[in-house]
Amino acid sequence: MPDSFALNLDAYFTRIGYTGPREPTLAVLHALHLQHMMKVPFENIDVLLGRRIAIEPAAIERKIVQSRRGGYCFEQNTLFREVLRALGFSVTPLLARVRWQVPADYRTGLTHMVLRVECEGRPWYVDVGLGGSGTTAPLALDTEEAQSTPHETRRIVRHGDFFLQQLRGRDGWLDVCEFSLTEPAPVDFELGNWYSCTHPKAIFLNNLLVARAERDRRVIIYNCDFTYRYPDGRAETRNIATPEELLALLAVHFGLHFPAGTRFGQSGSAWPV
Repeated sequence: MPDSFALNLDAYFTRIGYTGPREPTLAVLHALHLQHMMKVPFENIDVLLGRRIAIEPAAIERKIVQSRRGGYCFEQNTLFREVLRALGFSVTPLLARVRWQVPADYRTGLTHMVLRVECEGRPWYVDVGLGGSGTTAPLALDTEEAQSTPHETRRIVRHGDFFLQQLRGRDGWLDVCEFSLTEPAPVDFELGNWYSCTHPKAIFLNNLLVARAERDRRVIIYNCDFTYRYPDGRAETRNIATPEELLALLAVHFGLHFPAGTRFGQSGSAWPV
């Protein structure tokens, strides 16, 4: 992080609507984690608009805090890392492989960023940047027991040399992320971000993804589908029929405002253009 960067904590707390204590406690970590995910949408819209995704803290602060946009994991978790460090938490960034709805025999790339946070004598898994399948609370890293969150039940289990972060679904435990506790080099995050926003096969170049947590459900856009998903697994999904409807949904449910006539991606894409 450049020495010239100084995070504006007051502006960040205004952005997420947080007015609580500012000490490095577990209660504060839980409160910030949930509040961030309710106020800052996960979204890949800039990728579809052909814009470079910068992961320098100052650029992320301009986008998410000042311009009131969202972002994906490298943006959101980098910002959250700086917030936590400014409050006095010890934070280590890590890389992960997303395993959500991926066949068991398919190995995904190291294209997801998560955080390890030391707090009150225990290590915690923290991730505010995984959209509709992300945990809405920190998870203890030193136990394999099930852990409750404001939404789904989660757990972290050892899997060979790695750890799996899992969600309890209707039919059992579902893999969400695979990660190790080895701290990567800074360039590894640059490579993961570069792949995510430039590679022709990257999910963010080929799909529209927007998600935000609410107290009792998640709100998700995936291509042409608009979904409310509830902690018990129930989902209410409807089709987004027109580009104008998409822009309205982005504004009303995610606070993302674009000029009339804005289109995302190229003709023939899987989402309204």
